[in-house]
Amino acid sequence: MNPLLNIENLRVDFQLADGVVHAVRGIDIHVGAGEIVAVVGESGSGKSATALSVLRLNPQPPCVYAGGSIEFDGRSLLDLEERELRTVRGNEIAMVFQDPMTSLNPVKRVDAQVAEVLRKHKGASRTEALAAVPEALAEAGIDKPEQRARKYPHELSGGLRQRVMIAMALVGRPRLLIADEPTTALDVTVQARILDLLAELRANHGMAILLITHDLGVVAELADRVVVCRDGVVVESGATERVFEEPEDEYTRRLLAATPRLEVSP
Repeated sequence: MNPLLNIENLRVDFQLADGVVHAVRGIDIHVGAGEIVAVVGESGSGKSATALSVLRLNPQPPCVYAGGSIEFDGRSLLDLEERELRTVRGNEIAMVFQDPMTSLNPVKRVDAQVAEVLRKHKGASRTEALAAVPEALAEAGIDKPEQRARKYPHELSGGLRQRVMIAMALVGRPRLLIADEPTTALDVTVQARILDLLAELRANHGMAILLITHDLGVVAELADRVVVCRDGVVVESGATERVFEEPEDEYTRRLLAATPRLEVSP
């Protein structure tokens, strides 16, 4: 069976004033329907640049897609015209960014921002879209959704803002969710709730998830498979349990060794 998302030998450059940065130098990632695949690596490994490339969200210029392919359900995303790509963004593929405070519009209420997705991608009227917002927020684990829908982003906690971003991503019922460091800067209790929510959404809707993270604890809890990146290339990939228990690459072994462990004395 062909994967839902198929990234082959992707190369992404950034042409800057002082030279060219080869951010992604031949990455392969495959995500099947209903599968959770985590991409891990240190800062600068190319994982976020790869994730943004799926929806061509890297700014052009300076970004140049120098080679390789990205296919979603058999369609080449790198070859789509911008008008066609807009029908994919937020509709078939949605993305949750790592900083919800800067991703949400600070001068629009939550209900207006969530409703905009339904109006743009599902053709809902303004009244229909606004009426659907509380249910979307509740599905994302937000209590008192009618009250929270009328808030501005700055009136919500970091965890609630992240859940609003998830509600916006899911209200269009995408087949693939790209989550770029979705638990960054959240306390451990909120992190656990966000991870549980993602697992529930996969279970309830069969949605595939491409998870970008540096947190191996998150990977161990959530991912079916893991892709380890370093310096813009994949150094190891495989089933999460296998990679954690029997890592083949020295860089993977160092990442695992650097993960804090809670040791209990007898």
